[in-house]
Amino acid sequence: MENSRRNFIKKAAIVTTGAVAGATVMAANSNPSVKQADGNGVVIGKSKKKEILYKHTPAWEEFYKKAK
Repeated sequence: MENSRRNFIKKAAIVTTGAVAGATVMAANSNPSVKQADGNGVVIGKSKKKEILYKHTPAWEEFYKKAK
């Protein structure tokens, strides 16, 4: 009895993992907004938004003081 439950759970987990992986691959292949990387691994898009990597805030200032 206990062994059949474990086997069922194992099989259910494998099926679920396979279904999720398959859906992810299909979604990635069907999404036209996904850009391909050039030879250097850099993805070039057409976004007009400026990328902000750092914004000076008191929290960052405290973090940098502690990190030094």
